[in-house]
Amino acid sequence: DSGEIIAHVMTDQDTGDSSQVEPLLDQIDGEIGQFTADGAYDGKPTYKVVANHSRSATIVIPPRANAIERADTEPLSQRDRHIAAINIDGRMKWQAATSYGKRSLVETAIGRYKSIIGRRLRARSFRTQQTEVAIGCAVLNRMLTCARPKSVRYKAATA
Repeated sequence: DSGEIIAHVMTDQDTGDSSQVEPLLDQIDGEIGQFTADGAYDGKPTYKVVANHSRSATIVIPPRANAIERADTEPLSQRDRHIAAINIDGRMKWQAATSYGKRSLVETAIGRYKSIIGRRLRARSFRTQQTEVAIGCAVLNRMLTCARPKSVRYKAATA
């Protein structure tokens, strides 16, 4: 909600995004309320890792278009409930009901990073590139903190 980057991992081009869920969650000390990701993260490994980190977290990942609800599990998993809701009301209503649109805040943060810090890395080795990304995230978070207004409600004294 703050727009700050609270976890980051830089990998090589051969590493899949969904394999990095656990390293990202390991950077977050407290429980999370909702984990939202795109369809590339749809699968048991992601649901398992998120549940292990934050047992009560709501997981919002759009199931694949050909996903089938497993009726043999009781109670229904979050994924099965998503599939059922999409089958009944459609994908757009499911997105509105689950606040899936909040995922755009992540895309905005990535766009902010690329526009302010830059699209290219300057370091040559992979380890120093990882350090460069970490520094870029810290700088961007500091800039956000400095630019965020601190509002105080003023009550006029009455005579």
